[in-house]
Amino acid sequence: MRYQYELTFIVRLDPSEEVMNTAISQVQGWVEANDLGKVNKADRWGKRKLAYEIDKQRDGYYVCMDAEIDPQNLPELERNLRLSPNILRYLLIRPDR
Repeated sequence: MRYQYELTFIVRLDPSEEVMNTAISQVQGWVEANDLGKVNKADRWGKRKLAYEIDKQRDGYYVCMDAEIDPQNLPELERNLRLSPNILRYLLIRPDR
């Protein structure tokens, strides 16, 4: 059974846009791993100034995804997000029903 989630994350800025696109595709792949999830919409908010410095970064590239995710996939997804060197921060919430 899948539930609706909202995943917002900040990608480390890189001079090459290809690296950022790869990181975003990688997160989408983690959500859809083993057919346990599906990304319905991915909004790219673009480059924004961070409220405080994270890993010597002052700016980040914000992305918000609406997805249907099976709860058994959540621990692995969060582990991958936490360990990825390209993801500065993430927030995974389940919107009000």
